[in-house]
Amino acid sequence: MKLYSRKKKNSIEFIAVTPKDKKYKIENPFSEEVQINSKKVDIKIFENEDGFTYLVYKNKKYLAEIIEINQNRYTVLLNGVTYSFSIESPISYKRKKYLDKHQTQSKIEIIMAPMPGKIIDLLVEENAEVKEGEPILILEAMKMQNEISSHVAGKVKKILVKQNDSVAKDEVLLEIER
Repeated sequence: MKLYSRKKKNSIEFIAVTPKDKKYKIENPFSEEVQINSKKVDIKIFENEDGFTYLVYKNKKYLAEIIEINQNRYTVLLNGVTYSFSIESPISYKRKKYLDKHQTQSKIEIIMAPMPGKIIDLLVEENAEVKEGEPILILEAMKMQNEISSHVAGKVKKILVKQNDSVAKDEVLLEIER
């Protein structure tokens, strides 16, 4: 994997961004002079003879495992606690902030099938108003009936399935206008 960064006077800089948009500027991540938000930190990452990866920070040893990598987004497990973040270069971070600021929000939310199954019952009709958390249909999967709820409040614009339809995981079931 190749990470792009900015070199600054013999320094490499990355920005780690959490899902809640908290940012950490990391300088020299591959050296003995690691800095986070311009403060020098003593972090060591090593692999033991059994192949386990550990992170040592403030004289505490943490078992570390990368759970998922999706482009520049990472999910890691440290001593059983999951952390998600993206790694950005200074330029990609500025681009991300610009795009977030100028992005037009779609008013249409789609509800997708969380698993493959069969539509047993539709609990709403087109043009009906629904509340967040309100049941909208019953999906049978592995002989279990699952109530699928709306994750937004709004008006049902389009129903793309009917009773007794078989659906695949992530198939669009209906559209709701916020």
